Amino acid sequence: MSSVEASLSELKSHEVWEGFKKLVPISFFVIVFGVAFGLAAVQTGLGESSIVAMSALVFAGAAQFAALKLWGEHVPLVALIITVFAINARHLLMGATLYPWLRELPRAKRYGVMLVVSDANWAMSMQAFSRGEPGLGLLLGGGIALWSAWALGSWMGIHFGSAIQDPVSWGLDMVMGCFLLAMVVGGQKNLRMLVIWIVAAGSSLLAYRFLPENSHVVVGAVAGGILGAVWMEKKHEH
Repeated sequence: MSSVEASLSELKSHEVWEGFKKLVPISFFVIVFGVAFGLAAVQTGLGESSIVAMSALVFAGAAQFAALKLWGEHVPLVALIITVFAINARHLLMGATLYPWLRELPRAKRYGVMLVVSDANWAMSMQAFSRGEPGLGLLLGGGIALWSAWALGSWMGIHFGSAIQDPVSWGLDMVMGCFLLAMVVGGQKNLRMLVIWIVAAGSSLLAYRFLPENSHVVVGAVAGGILGAVWMEKKHEH
């Protein structure tokens, strides 16, 4: 590994702090959804400690909302496991894309970073890596900001959730999607990336129409990931 590549795989405290500050604006919207989750969980019958523990340990908004839909006197464990896995399957590909930089870290730090990886800090760190800039501090620091916001929002939802019962009606469900779209637009622009995104989006839409619920997440991610792995970008000689 070259000295440049090695520097990109280092985890520095000041870069973690900068990453935290960069994701704070997005974290405010995460708090709103955390409030909605906390309220929904209370209405489902979960206790305060269970709700806060779920958000702190699981840290997966969509999966947690899906779990609430299946929650009841008799929890269907198999269905719950399959649903949560399907929703979070994209993390398998996130881990694969981050591996070239994470593999240089000690195992404890490597998995510690992955505990707080979500769509927003992953997208921003990958964009930084593509520019040849450090991204691990952004990944960890931004993840801590998002995780803190989600846990705080969940706690607030238990006590003040009636103020925001339906964030979707405010259009807040589009915030993360717009953010990720901005990351894509700001990334590499070439025929390869265009085709990969078209294949991923097309596959996801078809799966959404014809396959079981939540399977479109897996299908789109796998289709785009496989094409990206097969169609490798050529390295130019300098």
